[in-house]
Amino acid sequence: MTKVIIMIQTLAVLTACSGKQENKEHANPTEITQNKTTMETTAKKDIEQTLFAYQNALNGSSTKQVLPLYTQSGIFMPQGGPTAKGQEQLKGAYDFVFKTLKLNVKFEINEITVINENYAVARSVSKGTQLIHAEKITTPEENRELFVLEKEDGKWKIARYMFNKAK
Repeated sequence: MTKVIIMIQTLAVLTACSGKQENKEHANPTEITQNKTTMETTAKKDIEQTLFAYQNALNGSSTKQVLPLYTQSGIFMPQGGPTAKGQEQLKGAYDFVFKTLKLNVKFEINEITVINENYAVARSVSKGTQLIHAEKITTPEENRELFVLEKEDGKWKIARYMFNKAK
């Protein structure tokens, strides 16, 4: 029993001397909250920039502009189409989309939730038109979108993207 008590006391002393314990003792709760709020605000602005860059790439029918907005292992899950995984499949999927139609959409970002410093989720709606090249007709276009974003090389990028029709 004495050995157990000595081990518990030793662990308590080691824990008290560790940097983690010291940081907790000196951390100001208000400062921690402010830093977290600042990080979330900055992340949300950066994520908005990524989503609007994606909107512009779609409207410009530019696979070249779309690809850097995705992580290297990004996944695109279009309604009614096959899942594209990784940069090579993403290139093929977007080349096909842009060969098939021309989009003119505007994103409305409904929600951005920053999970931590490396992951976030965004929900949006896009509305506008699409020109279907084969039929040469323009139709209304509206989708609900879900993005999972990941910080890669210091930038917020699309890790997973899925959309479907609202109606």
